[in-house]
Parts: sequence; C-alpha cells; structure tokens
Amino acid sequence: MQDTKSKLALVITDGVGFRNFILSDFLKFATQSFKEVVILSCLPKKIYNEHTNLRVIELDVFEEIFKTWFFRKAKEIAHLKLHEKGNLGIQDNLKTNDSKLKTTRGYATRFIYRLTALFHSESAIQKFQKLQNSTFKSHKITKTYQSILKEEQFSMLFFTHQRPPYIAPLVYAAQQLKLKTAAFIFSWDNLASKGRMASNFDYYLVWSNLMKQDLLQFYTSIKEHQVKVVGTPQFVPYVMEKYKMSKKEFLDVFNLDPNLKTICFSCGDISTSKNDELYIEAIAEAIQNKIIGPVNFIVRTSPAEDPVRFESLGYFFPFIKWHFPKWKQVRPNHQESWSQRIPTLEDVKQLRALLEYCDLNINMLSTMSLDFMLFNKPVINPVFGNANNGLYNDQRFLGYAHIEHLVNSKASKVVKSKAEFLNAISEYLVEDNGAINREKFIKQQVGVALEQTNKLLVDSIKAWA
Repeated sequence: MQDTKSKLALVITDGVGFRNFILSDFLKFATQSFKEVVILSCLPKKIYNEHTNLRVIELDVFEEIFKTWFFRKAKEIAHLKLHEKGNLGIQDNLKTNDSKLKTTRGYATRFIYRLTALFHSESAIQKFQKLQNSTFKSHKITKTYQSILKEEQFSMLFFTHQRPPYIAPLVYAAQQLKLKTAAFIFSWDNLASKGRMASNFDYYLVWSNLMKQDLLQFYTSIKEHQVKVVGTPQFVPYVMEKYKMSKKEFLDVFNLDPNLKTICFSCGDISTSKNDELYIEAIAEAIQNKIIGPVNFIVRTSPAEDPVRFESLGYFFPFIKWHFPKWKQVRPNHQESWSQRIPTLEDVKQLRALLEYCDLNINMLSTMSLDFMLFNKPVINPVFGNANNGLYNDQRFLGYAHIEHLVNSKASKVVKSKAEFLNAISEYLVEDNGAINREKFIKQQVGVALEQTNKLLVDSIKAWA
C-alpha cells in the first residue's frame, strides 16, 4: 500500500545514471511505490521531456573552492593510504593522484601526501569529511539546496552515484535537515580500486554479495543493516522489450554480411585503454591476411571520448564497421564534461543488438565483458603491454582486485601476446566452451536477476524511507 507521506528525490548525477535510472524501468516501480518522485538533476532539465512527465528540479552546478578541494583530497588520499597494502588498484590510484606541478594545488597535493602518511585512520578520514562539510556551510549553492529540500520535504534522497564531488553539498544539506539519504554503488570497480565516496550516506545499495563485502571492508563505519544487495539497473534495458531489434534490422543497420560471424571490439577511453588501436589493427590485419575469417568486424568506441584517435585505422582498413555511440553532449562547460553526455534511445537499442547478435567480443578488461556475458557471448581480453616492452602497461590491471575475480573465474580468455590473441579468436570462432564459467561469473558480479532488479531496488529504498 502506498504511503501517503512518502516522497522520493531521485538524484541523477550524470549520463550513465540517466541511462540506468531513466531509460530502464526504475521509474515504473518508483512511481508505484512513492506518492511522488521528483528528479533532482545535475543534467539540464530539458533532456527529460521525452522520457517522463515527472517534475524535474535542475540543480545549480557546484564548483569547488580551494578549501573544499583540499579537505576532499585529504579524505580521498587518506582512504587510499589506509587500504593500499596488498591492493594494486589503490596503489596505482595513489601514484596517479600525486603531483609534481609547481602550482598551488600541486604544492598542496604534496603536503596532503605527507599529512596523510601520518593521519589515515578511519577516524582521521571522518575528520577530513567534517572539515570538508564545514566549507559548505555558508556556500550559496548549499543555501539553494537547503531551500529546495525544506520546500519539498522528501522522505528519502536517492543518489544514483556515490562518487561525484559535486553532490557533496547536497548530501550535506540533507544531513543538516535530518533527511535520509541512500546511495547506489555505481560500478564494479568503484570500491576496490577507486577513491573515497563523496560523503557519508545513511544507506547503500550494491550489485552483489561480493560488492557488499567490499563495502564493509573499505568503509568500516558502515554496518551491515545499512546495505542491501539489489543487482544493478545498468543492464536492465537488455531485458526490456522496447530495446529489442530483429537480426535483420541489426544486419541492415550495420551493413553486415548475413553469412559471416561477427566480431565486436569495444573500446575503453584513452585514459586507461591506450592500446586499443594496436588490438584493432591486429584483428584487421589478420582478417585482411586471411589468418582469421572471413568475418564481419565492428568497433564500438567509448561514449566518454571523441574517437579521433582511430581515424587512420578507418582509412587503412575500410572493411571495419565503426559504431560511434550516439550520446549527446548536453552541457559542455562543466568540471567533468564527460558526465554531461547522455545516450539516445537509439544507442541503447543498437548496443543491445550488438550484444545479442555478435558472436565474439574483445575488450581491454572493461565492464563490456559483463554486458556480452549477460548474452552468453565469449569474451577475449587482450593485454599486451607490460613494464618492459615499451607498450602502455595494461597488464598491471590484472592485479586489480575486481579484475582478479575475472581472471580467476576463467570466464574470458586473457591474452598477453599477438599469437595468443589470434589463436583465441580462431578457437572461439570455431567452438565456445566457456558458458558455465561465464554464468558463474555473472552470478558473482550481478547478484540479482535483471527482471527483478528495479523492483527490489525500489522496495529497499521504500523500506528505509
């Protein structure tokens, strides 16, 4: 029965959150369970018009002042230092965050590293959090947020991503007004290798029991009753009828030969997947020289970057079918401009078709491994680069905690040389015997059936509200 007092604030932070919670069936269950759902959006208000009639409040863009940045950075580095022992992903993150710049923030970063070498306990992290919160107290954005929250009187604020720094003043405003907050853990790698959350929340929603264990390990102040395993809405569009495409339509859209098998290479963004051109070239040359194939070959680039780095490959290998994700940049002037790209319905439909109708996926250890495995498709993860061979060292990711689970599961073929790579492609095009390992890995990583995910998610929020 619907609680007449219940009112949910759905905080959409970025384009991926927009896809996960607006383009999935989340709103269907949320509007059935709450008297009212209001979207608090870090994206422009107008983008929701064709998707929902819900009321949308566009939040002013928060930009950090130096003091806020300093205490946030101290909190994040302390968190990394507390958990760096035996965790390669966090050790890597510590190296990446260090700075040699002769700027105010460069000098401040080096001071933070010295400070957190001494103070990095959980209680020290909470002290840095309080100091960060204190910088919001008289900020005009915080006052605007408090005014909205006082007027709306939400019974729960649900944050669809736990990490963006620009949500911290909204969490603080909610805490000052004693409003409940819940956060969804955004991605499979966010806990085991990334920095601290933007703030403390009252409740947490996670993908799986494995992610729940990670959360309780890395955030010792969080208690078990504050956490609920709900799966992830990230993959829910794959079981929704509206995004299905026929095989004929798929072949027509991508201009493919219906008599050939199809390989899809899905790119990461250039910050972590710098060897993608090398892997695409290796496949294309093998097709051209008849070492593998004949096959259809599709490359889907990352929605987080401009695909300009692949232009020469398109010129030299005209038979490659390029799929540039149809994501729109809705707000260019933003501190994290990539977060302001949103997918079109057409892109979700085309991505789903790639997953359903391609015969083999290749990617450098990205989440796309999970996407294809959900459709029981074989996956190859090439990592040619190491510390000694002059290539970008992508083999180091094999030591990241979330990737170790993938490697140990044997759900994909991880290959470290061109010979291994081409051999793995040839084997999978002839025979796929990895279905059982893929199924086990999906159960480990995505703990709830996609058809049940959003109902369980909403039921959990409602129980806490």
